[in-house]
Amino acid sequence: MAHQEEEARRSRVVVNTPTSQREVVRSEAVKYPEREGVSGGVLAAIVVGVVALAAIAVLFLMNRQQQDANANVASQPPQTTIVQQPAQQPPVVVQPPAPATQPAPVIFNNPPASTGTATSGAPNDSSIQAAIDKKLSNDPNLSSLGIYATVVNGKATITGTVRSEAVKAQVERAVRSVKGVKSVDNQIIIG
Repeated sequence: MAHQEEEARRSRVVVNTPTSQREVVRSEAVKYPEREGVSGGVLAAIVVGVVALAAIAVLFLMNRQQQDANANVASQPPQTTIVQQPAQQPPVVVQPPAPATQPAPVIFNNPPASTGTATSGAPNDSSIQAAIDKKLSNDPNLSSLGIYATVVNGKATITGTVRSEAVKAQVERAVRSVKGVKSVDNQIIIG
């Protein structure tokens, strides 16, 4: 049983009536419940603390899942891309950049002899490819990026990874400036 505080008050009152005068002593006891337990402010602070800890735990778990997903993507082996060319030319095999500083090999088979249908003076895909490779390797800003280009019917497809949108646009402008390039498919990733 909880101990309760008690306060007693006594008071004297003089009562006058028409026939007499008397003094009355009145006593009054007031009981207060014991003031133990948690106050409202402490309880509110505990609730706020628990909510904050729960939020931190949820954010930590979400961050951990994102890091795991990033690690899974980074650990995947590079993929080999095979570009199928039209029937008059054999396929060109393009491999992604190797982790070393050496560029990946690009395999070209000699195209069949010209039948005279091509416009004289118009560069063919292999000469456009060579011009793009030369342009990218001669530019000191672009040579170390590991950008690869393939050309099919005058359409240049560029792949690789760069640090910013500005560098991506610079590579595309350089490829577009090569004579014989009809269009550019820019598949460069910003990472």
